[in-house]
Amino acid sequence: MTDLDHELLDIALEAARRAGAMLRDGRPADLGVAATKSSPIDVVTEMDIVAEKLITGYIAERRPDDGLLGEEGASRAGTSGVRWVIDPLDGTVNYLYGLPSWAVSIAAEADGRTLVGVVEAPMRQETYRAVLGRGAFVNDKPAACRPAPVFEQALIGTGFGYLTERRAAQAGVVAALLPRVRDIRRGGSAAIDLCDLGCGRLDGYYERGLNPWDLAAGELFAREAGARTGGRPGAVAGPELTVAAAPGLFEPLQAFLEAEGAWHD
Repeated sequence: MTDLDHELLDIALEAARRAGAMLRDGRPADLGVAATKSSPIDVVTEMDIVAEKLITGYIAERRPDDGLLGEEGASRAGTSGVRWVIDPLDGTVNYLYGLPSWAVSIAAEADGRTLVGVVEAPMRQETYRAVLGRGAFVNDKPAACRPAPVFEQALIGTGFGYLTERRAAQAGVVAALLPRVRDIRRGGSAAIDLCDLGCGRLDGYYERGLNPWDLAAGELFAREAGARTGGRPGAVAGPELTVAAAPGLFEPLQAFLEAEGAWHD
């Protein structure tokens, strides 16, 4: 790895570790909703906000010239050419309800490429990390996606948006897909879903409506673990559609989603 890769990875690991520990150990018993975003069920807790401040403060101390993009409002252009993309609490609804599937997601990008990605899942006691061109690791053990099964034997992960119209469209896609595959899983954290794919716990994953902070670190992890990622045919993963799967399954899954219109509401 380059010196920059080492530096960015070390910062991401420590920031994610600190935020994850704070979220795990500091969750108040009476945790409530601090605000809503796109709809009344798209929630923010006070812990999301505190975690983002912890992460951005730590990064700013060590690399004050870097840019920032955070889910809870952190935004700075920066002058170094490096930008941090941060989801301080991916899986907020899970966290609100006391479910364990939530994570801290931190990625660093430059020149339009994600260089480093870290996803910290404290309740799993797992840290997922990846560096562009250097592979993916879970708790320092190499991670690899599963060999592609036939489409009918694939376990597919997905997620749903918070707008009523989008959910209705997504339900239609699931209804079409479910009879065609082994089963479908909905975990509630895109970052963890992408890392589970890279660890061989899912065969494929797709979702419409992901923002950069939802997918930056997890998408790099999945790719470095051997998965293919993208959006609609010829497009990169993004808000319109994110698709990830082992080579050999990615292609029919992407084609199915395109035919079913999974990229629009």
